[in-house]
This record gives sequence, structure tokens and C-alpha cells, in this order.
Amino acid sequence: MEKNNPIPQIGQAWGADIFPQLSWFKIDKLKQANVMVVGCGALGNEVLKNLVLFGIEHLVIVDFDTIEQSNLTRSIFFDQDDARYNRQKATVVAEKAHKINPELKVLPLYGNICHDIGLGLLRQMDVVVSCVDNRWARYCLNRLCMRANIPWIDGGIDRLEGTARVFIPGKNCYACNLGSEALKDMSYRLSCYSVIKRNEQSGRVPTTPIIASIIGAVEAQEAIKLLHDDKLKNGELTSLCGKMFYYEGQHLTSRIVDFIGYDSECPAHEQWNPIEKTLITTSWEIGDLLKYLSEIFDCRKIEIILRNHCFVDYLTIRKDERKIAAMLPDYAIERFIEEDKTLNHFPLSAFYQHEIKTIDSSFLYKKLTLKQLGFPAWDILHVNTEKGNRYVELADELNYSEFLFQNKKA
Repeated sequence: MEKNNPIPQIGQAWGADIFPQLSWFKIDKLKQANVMVVGCGALGNEVLKNLVLFGIEHLVIVDFDTIEQSNLTRSIFFDQDDARYNRQKATVVAEKAHKINPELKVLPLYGNICHDIGLGLLRQMDVVVSCVDNRWARYCLNRLCMRANIPWIDGGIDRLEGTARVFIPGKNCYACNLGSEALKDMSYRLSCYSVIKRNEQSGRVPTTPIIASIIGAVEAQEAIKLLHDDKLKNGELTSLCGKMFYYEGQHLTSRIVDFIGYDSECPAHEQWNPIEKTLITTSWEIGDLLKYLSEIFDCRKIEIILRNHCFVDYLTIRKDERKIAAMLPDYAIERFIEEDKTLNHFPLSAFYQHEIKTIDSSFLYKKLTLKQLGFPAWDILHVNTEKGNRYVELADELNYSEFLFQNKKA
């Protein structure tokens, strides 16, 4: 290679030389987009690989799991050392994606989308891609995206079958498409942790690298299309919004079916606006927070609504009415019981939990912080006052925004 002909950067090379063959492709749109991928299993690996190869430069990756030997047969970013040291999936994918494109800014988050990711961060996204494996996680993600007015793409794989769908606020809703059996299944609100453990114990290996590759490619393609919203509006591109792509590999069949459900009365797709930014962080104590909100809103009634979870101050053992202090958000109770040697021989059904769903001046534990109540960093509080509802965004205390394209929502 001649000295005067330097190796081009990845985005420059592909944007200038290859992708313009796609008449609609705009590399600048991808470079300036913020994309979140939830789930780093077989499907998430394929989606992330494709997005990075396409030229996405601002990624948030969310996963609560670590790498095991069984992951290596269907996950391109994981290797033997990752499994040996049980490394976090999100961290490993972030490191290896950055090797593909050194210009990539990637934020790996070790956590559960149902309760560990603040809505303030999520609302900075242009699109969210879901690669989760259970209905409750999809339901929670749908609810968050609807509140933040962000489109999201869902993919699901099982053995040689897979589906892909696109949900856009105001057009279709995941919750509105759930049948009675699915709603019954979600009523148990099984934690993702428990689902994974059950699957491991039963020896299930429900996916293959081939089906993950196919559905992951469709999800990534739909994400790229959503980032070219002008081309969708003029009909040059068509989205899966309102439809479902189904692929069955055993007999090599595929089809697209309508998937439109949108009930105007559904509580899952309410939108939170306007959003008011503050300097509040999760380290604030509840007493100080209530006083501060009362002052800035000039209101006597301040009530923080726990919309994603409730707070459990104690458990009661049904058999003898004995009370056990918990002081945890409800999603942490199952693990609390599992890890307590005096309680783990009881089934979950042996307990009542005392749930607190609103925080106001009568709250007994005013020295607790927002973090202790279960609020993640950069979340948004739903505050009810005598003058109406307010939506208060916490400060970006962990500097997540350093990884994002900055010219985003105020």
C-alpha cells in the first residue's frame, strides 16, 4: 500500500464507498444516532455485530447476565476465557464491538431493563432493540418506551423459529397484543434470574446460531430503517410496524402477519411529558426530597408514585404472623429470601409482603434514599401534586451522557 494512501476509517470507508449503493442510506444519521440494545445472548450478539458493521457509533448495551460455556456455541463475541472467568456479557460485547470500530462510543450496563435502567437515559435513544427472552421483560421495555416516546424492535427465537416486530408509540403496543394466557403468565412476575435458573436446570438449549443470525439481521435492518424516518415517510422504505415477521427453519417457511393491536385505554402506553430536569440524584434522602419538591412546585401535597415497583418494608410469615424486616424494592425480595438461611426453606407463597406504592409526608422511613427505594440513576419520578402530575428527571450522576451523541432531547 502506498504511503500516501492511508487506511480509511470504518465509517468513512463504508459510508463513502459501499453503502451509497443503497439510495436511501445516510451514514451521518447512523453516526449521530443513539441506539440501545437490551440483551446480549445469541440474538443480542448478532444484532450488535450488525449495528456496528453498519456504522452505528453510539450504543448502550444492557444485560444482567454473565458468560457461561453454553453461550459459546451461538454467540460470536464470546470466547473460552470469557466463560472461564464468568465475565459480564455487556462488558465483553462492548470491548469486542469497539475493536470492530474504534470510533464506537459504547456504554455497557450490567442490569435488568425492568428496574435498573433510568427512563432519563432511555429517552435519549433514537431506537431500542430488544433481544430478551421473556414476556415480562418485553412488557417492561414496552412501557418504558411508550413513556419516553421511543420506537422499539422486538425479536424472539426458539429452536428453529423466530419472530421480529416493531412497536412505535401511537401506532401499536406490545401490551395490547397480549392474549389471556400471556397476561396470566406475566401475573406471576417471574424474575429473569429465576427463569434462567429453571432453564439451566431443565437442560434446555432453545436457540441455534442460525436462527439468531436470521432474526438478529431482521432486527438490525429494521433499526436502520427507523433511523431513516424520512425515507419511511416517503415510502422508499417499509417498516414492520403493525406487522410480525415469522421464520420457521425446519421446513424453511416465512410469512408476515398483521400485528396492529392498539387500545386507546391501555395504561401501558401513556406518555410522560413534559419532563422537568433537576439536580436530584439517587443519593437524596426522602425527607429532603419531599421538602425540595414542595418548594420548587409551590405545593403542599407531594406524592411520589412508585410506577415500576413497590417498596417492601417487611414480610409476614403466614403460618405464625411473624414479621421479617426487608426494606427492599419488591423485585429484590425473592433473592433476599433465597440468600437468608432462616427463610430460604420456605416457599415464596409462605409470605405476605407489606407493600408501599406511594411516598408522601406520612412515609415512615424518610432517611432512606431514592436508591434504597429502588430508583436507578437518571430515572424519572412521577410526582402527584394538588396542581396535577409532574415528571421529574434525576440528574445524570454517573455521566452516562458522555457516551451519547449530544444534540439530543433537552
